Amino acid sequence: MSYQVFARKYRPKNFADVLGQEHVVRTLRNAIAQNRLAHAYLFVGPRGTGKTSTARIFAMALNCPNGPSIEFDYNDPICKEIAEGNSLDVLEIDGASNNGVDQVRDLRESVKYAPSKCRYKIYYIDEVHMLSTAAFNALLKTLEEPPPHVKFIFATTEANKILPTIISRCQRFDLRRIPLTIIANHLLHIAQMEGVDLDEKAAYAIGKGADGGMRDAQSMLDQLVAFCGNKIREEDVLEIFGFTSIQTVSEMAYRILESSTVGALQLVHETSEAGKDLGKLLTDLIQHFRTLLVSQADPKAGAEDLEPDIAAQVIEQSQMASTEQLLRVVDGLAEVDARMRWATNKRLHFELGVIQAVQNYNEVSLSDVIEALDGGGAVAKPAARATITTARAPRPTPVEPVTVPPIEAPKDVAPLAMSPGREPSLIEPPLTAAAVATLRPVLPIEDVRLAPKTEAPAPKPEAELILAPQVEAAPAISEEAFWPALLEMVQERRGLIASWVQLGTVLSIARGIVKVGFPTTEVHAKDSLNRDNQRTFLEGIATELLGTPMRFELSLDPSLKPPAATELHFDLGDSSPPAKTMSAASATAIVAKATPEIVAKSEESVPPTSAEISEEFQNDPLIKSAVEKFKLKLAARA
Repeated sequence: MSYQVFARKYRPKNFADVLGQEHVVRTLRNAIAQNRLAHAYLFVGPRGTGKTSTARIFAMALNCPNGPSIEFDYNDPICKEIAEGNSLDVLEIDGASNNGVDQVRDLRESVKYAPSKCRYKIYYIDEVHMLSTAAFNALLKTLEEPPPHVKFIFATTEANKILPTIISRCQRFDLRRIPLTIIANHLLHIAQMEGVDLDEKAAYAIGKGADGGMRDAQSMLDQLVAFCGNKIREEDVLEIFGFTSIQTVSEMAYRILESSTVGALQLVHETSEAGKDLGKLLTDLIQHFRTLLVSQADPKAGAEDLEPDIAAQVIEQSQMASTEQLLRVVDGLAEVDARMRWATNKRLHFELGVIQAVQNYNEVSLSDVIEALDGGGAVAKPAARATITTARAPRPTPVEPVTVPPIEAPKDVAPLAMSPGREPSLIEPPLTAAAVATLRPVLPIEDVRLAPKTEAPAPKPEAELILAPQVEAAPAISEEAFWPALLEMVQERRGLIASWVQLGTVLSIARGIVKVGFPTTEVHAKDSLNRDNQRTFLEGIATELLGTPMRFELSLDPSLKPPAATELHFDLGDSSPPAKTMSAASATAIVAKATPEIVAKSEESVPPTSAEISEEFQNDPLIKSAVEKFKLKLAARA
C-alpha cells in the first residue's frame, strides 16, 4: 500500500473527531436527531479548518444504512465510498474548474434523477465563490426549490464573493480557526501513534506556524518527520520553516518594556544574522503586544493560544505598562510594518521601529501630567498594577537596590514629628549632619540572622518608626457617616479632587465594593476619579474608614439629579452691586486660586471697557476652563 500523508490518514471520521468546531457539530447533530434537515448548507472558514471533512461526515450521517443517524459505522461500504470520494450519489465538484454556466446547466439536468443506492443525492461544491455570476444566477431556482432527494453543500474561504441571493437560500456555518492548544495536543497524539518523539515546545511552534489550520499543521509534521526522523525538537521546527521562537518575541517585548534599546537592537541583529524573516518577527511582536492588551482586560482570554510558560510571562508583562503605553507602542510598530512591506532594507526600518517603540513607551502624555497635578506629585510611569513574580526565561539581571539596615536614633535626638492629617510617607526630611553621625545600626546582619527568638518582642526604635510608619485601620463607621468622613479626608489630603467627589452619591456598600453614582451630566468628574491613581487614593481612604479592603465602582446614574449651577455675576460698571451677586473681586479670587500667575498679569494691565470685558472675558480659554471646573454661570451687569 502506498504511503498516506498525515493530513489524509488522520482525517476526522465522525462528528466526535472534528476538533475546534463544536458549534457546527452540535447544530448538525441536533438537526439530524430532530429531522430538521435543510436543503442547502454553506460552510465558511479559513483553509484547513475542516470544511470538506465536516461535509463528508454529514453526508455519511444522512446516507448511512440506518440513517439519517448521528451514530454510523465508518467501515460500512456506503460510508467508505463517501469518505474516499467514490460515491455516485455524493458528487464533489471543484468550483474553480467548473465555474461556467454550461456546468451548472448539466448539474440542473442531473438533479432530476433519483439516487442509485443512497437516500439522498448530495452535491458538494468546494470553493463555490469561484463560480461566475451567470453560473450563480443559473443555480438560483434549483437551489431554492430542489427535489426532495437532493441536498446541496457549499464550502468557501471567501464568503464575501458569493451573491447574497445564494447565501440567503442556505444555512450558513462559520468554521473558526482552531486554537493553538488543540492543534498542539492533536500533533502530540499523532506523534504518539506514529512512534515519533515530538517535543511539546516543537508542537506549539508547529501550531503557531499553522495559524489555526489543522491540515497545515499535519503537513508540517509530516515534513519534519522526513527531515528529522523520529526525534523532533523546537530548534528543528525553527530551522526548517524559518519561524521565530515565541520566546524570542517575548524577550523582545521585555527589552522594550524595560527601555533597553541596546538589548532590543542586539536581539534584532541576532535574529537577522540567523536568517529569520524580520517581517514575520514584527508581525509576531505586534500580536504579542495585542495579547498584553487583552490580558489587561481579561487575564484568561488568550490563555488557550499560549504555552504555559509564555502565558505566565504575558501576565507579568501586562502589569509592567499601562494600556495607554501599550497602545502607543502598537501604533508605532504598525506604522513600521506598513513601511517594511515595500522596503528593501527591512532591518533598517525594524531597528528604527524598535528605537521609536522605546521612546513611545517612555513618552509622557498630557493625561499623565494632569494625573500628576491632581495627585500633587511628580510625573511618573503609570504602572500602578501590583507586580506578580512569575518564572520566565533568563534575561539580563537588573541592578538590585542596596538594602539599608534599620537604624535607631540616640536618646538625645528627638524624633521627627508628623503633622496631623498628613499621609504617611517613606521619605522624610533629611536629618542634620550631627544627627546622622550619631545614628548607628540596631544589630549587624549576622546578629539578626543568629539572634534567638524571645517571648516578649523588643520595642521598635523611634527612628525606625519614622522611616516605616505603620498605619492602623480606623474603626469601622456606619454607612451614613462614611461619605461625609471620606469627603473631609479628601479635602484635607487632596483638595483638588474634592469638587469631583462632592458630585458623587453612595449607592451601596457591600462585599468590599463601594458603588458610587454620578448624574449623567457629570461624566468628566466620573472619568477623572476613575483613573488609576485617583481610584486607588479613594480606596485607601475607604479602607481606613471601614477597616477592611474596599474597591470603588463608579457609574452614571440617570436617577440622580444634576447639581444646580452657581450663577456668577460680575460688576462691570455699578459701584454698588446687589448683595446676593458675587462681585468681580470674588470672581477674580476664584480664578486666581486656580491660576494665580495669569490673574496677576491681568491685574497689572489697564482695565478695559465694559463691552470689551463682556466679550473677551467670557471667550478667554482660562475663564472657560474655570467655569467648567467650578460649574459657574457668567452674567455681566451694567
